Amino acid sequence: FLLSSVSSGINAEYGGASIRACSCNIHSTQNEVAAALAEAGTSMFGWKNMTEKDFWWCIDQCVAGSFEKNENDKNDAPNALWANMILDDGGDLTHHLYKNYPERFNSICGIVEENIAGIHRLYQMSRQGKLPAPVMNVNDSVTKTKFDNLYASRESVTDAIKRSTDCMIGGKLVVVLGYGEVGKGCAAAFQGIGCIVMVTECDPICAIQACMQGFRIVRLEDVVHYADIVVTCTGNKNVVTREHMNKMKKGCILANMGHNSVEIDVASLTTQELRWERIRSQVHHIHWPDGKYIILLAKGGLANHNCSSIPSFVISVTATTQALALIELFKAPPTRYKPDVYLLPKKMDEYVASLHLTIFNAHLTELTREQAAFLNINRTGPFKNQHYKY
Repeated sequence: FLLSSVSSGINAEYGGASIRACSCNIHSTQNEVAAALAEAGTSMFGWKNMTEKDFWWCIDQCVAGSFEKNENDKNDAPNALWANMILDDGGDLTHHLYKNYPERFNSICGIVEENIAGIHRLYQMSRQGKLPAPVMNVNDSVTKTKFDNLYASRESVTDAIKRSTDCMIGGKLVVVLGYGEVGKGCAAAFQGIGCIVMVTECDPICAIQACMQGFRIVRLEDVVHYADIVVTCTGNKNVVTREHMNKMKKGCILANMGHNSVEIDVASLTTQELRWERIRSQVHHIHWPDGKYIILLAKGGLANHNCSSIPSFVISVTATTQALALIELFKAPPTRYKPDVYLLPKKMDEYVASLHLTIFNAHLTELTREQAAFLNINRTGPFKNQHYKY
């Protein structure tokens, strides 16, 4: 299959899949992982800190090529030498394929997308009737949302800032933009380390959740002039503008934890009156004419991917979810899934969680037949309906 998430590639290799892989963004590829995939025989296109031009070249090389026919493959159809599954992270690979090689979707059984930006684009295609294949939305699966978004962010955001800047974080005033799962994890991390945490939100439900955790809901323009650290977690565009950055105090740290590299208007900082100074890898001081500077991490890209790391346990949970989604789409009868976006079945979500409980030496309580009948559920699950909010 085609893969736009290098971190999942080795797991797929061990699963016996034939893979063509590329990077899902220009900054976060781990060259060691890419090299290991290439050495194992995977067609791998991507490296850390590519240019935008290189990024799209790599995607094109990934989708334009074909696979060598496996000697054990008895399929003589013309499509046997091309991909039948897509695993995407952000939707760039899927959209490039749709725009430039639409005929190749004739062999695609399904698409698995793990990123909120990619899911939004695929839902939009679905509403327009342009979706070329069934899509499994693993971004909104419970295991992925909690571990990849909430728990991973909680552990990596402060690590990324400390590794990059060597600064003491406790006691700082931190503004977290967005209180979704990523924002919840970041806010909890800063609160736990002794920071004063404020949150910006446009959604009243998320805002009241933040209030109940003791966070003050503010507008960025009202507090940006005395914030020590500003972290974006919205998935939206230009939530930190040049006007905001002009008001930031000297030494303010600016980092992005949302997927989109456009959350911070970095392009507005490439003007003649501002001077960029590279301090170390992924750390720049942006100097204003009056002597002020702000500290920008990863040029506005993902701070945790570029300045820290993702825990292997989180990768395991996410990769297991992706693998089950791929298997489900590939093995499903042709009539089960039409070209639309589907949530991962709850039973699979629970299975992913149960596989990882052994690490904690956890022992689940088993329901009696009487208890299961009282709740009107199966003794072995699923234990919640598809729309239950954990």
